Amino acid sequence: MLKIGLTGGIASGKSLVATRLQELGATLIDADLLARQVVEPGTPGLAGVVAAFGAGILDPEGRLDRPALGAIVFQDPAKREVLNSIVHPLVRESAAAILATAGPGDVVVQDIPLLVETGQGSSFHLVIVVDAPDEVRVQRMVEQRGMTNQDARSRMAAQATRTERLAAADIVLDNSGSREDLLAAVDSLWADRLQPFADNLKLKQRAPRGTGPVLEASRAEWLQEAGRLIARIRAAAPDGLSLEHVGSTSIAGLAAKDVIDLQLGVPDLGIADEIAPLLSSAGFPLVPGITTDTPKPTQPEPSGWQKRFHANADPGRPVNLHVRVSGSPGWKYALMFRDWLRADAEAREIYESLKRGLAVRFADDQDTAGYADAKEPWFTDVAWPRMEAWAARTGWQPPSAVPLEDPTGSPSAEVPNSGQ
Repeated sequence: MLKIGLTGGIASGKSLVATRLQELGATLIDADLLARQVVEPGTPGLAGVVAAFGAGILDPEGRLDRPALGAIVFQDPAKREVLNSIVHPLVRESAAAILATAGPGDVVVQDIPLLVETGQGSSFHLVIVVDAPDEVRVQRMVEQRGMTNQDARSRMAAQATRTERLAAADIVLDNSGSREDLLAAVDSLWADRLQPFADNLKLKQRAPRGTGPVLEASRAEWLQEAGRLIARIRAAAPDGLSLEHVGSTSIAGLAAKDVIDLQLGVPDLGIADEIAPLLSSAGFPLVPGITTDTPKPTQPEPSGWQKRFHANADPGRPVNLHVRVSGSPGWKYALMFRDWLRADAEAREIYESLKRGLAVRFADDQDTAGYADAKEPWFTDVAWPRMEAWAARTGWQPPSAVPLEDPTGSPSAEVPNSGQ
């Protein structure tokens, strides 16, 4: 299934987005609703809240007096943390029970107001943030909810900042305009990205890429996106595997195709095959038929350049996930290539010039295979000797391989990384 985390600050319009996604076919798990249910009379949740804050937070009928409790916790971060420590685990348990009923191909949206604050982003295939400027949200709370300006700002201060939410977002839905604008954006998102993503997950296939090479100017956002993707893969894969951002989008200032290359290091390719279903469920299905990189002259043995190749099922974010053996020549090449280009401005300039020329040459292709093949002689004949000379001159070494226990429990070798 496709798991979506939906969040946004108070009065951002998140509930409207949640309702629309449910109308379009998503299964909705509403954390606010669950938070109310887990503190109904007679529940362990309500008993825990009373034990922490006293019977004064109950109304005459023995139900939770939310305004009374809110007056306590929204003014005191420490007390808010106590409340969250009681309620959040119960909400997650209830959400997991609903999630367990979803099937392949389903889109499950979890509406979580404090998704960013509780660090749950890596649990989802995508995080959607509904966004509006702070002043717009204050105005909505004052005009639509009858709050004072001070109360509205106090509620906002109890949540993550707008900057923190945007940094966690894979998708931002702007709700500074009209209701109709927001609903139209949700409809487009569903048709163009969410439904195709869910279909690809069900079929265990990568998202199609039907164009030739298009280079874009270097973007700082690539590093942020890679960080979120790495966190997601780490959450799905066994502990201890190395994982790094490699390839052109990892090099500041270098024009690149809008494709994030990541490298996952494994003790051996047997482990790579064992964890393939985990990577697929996380959104990165195996791409059959791509099992090796091109050997380089001083390390010609083909076995050192074998790998497994996964790619993102998300049509909105192309990702290549190279799975290689730690310490192998292919793993080492990708890391050295990245670090060499980061350190050598002249090399970056030469490589970018090559890429731009080839992008023009293969612009009318339906894929990037010809573009990639045309770069191989440069990697072998030009980059490789210069990289080796640079590594010898600077004393460069790849990251230390980490001893691992493999998922079967038997001792393993080490961990790797790579991508160009």
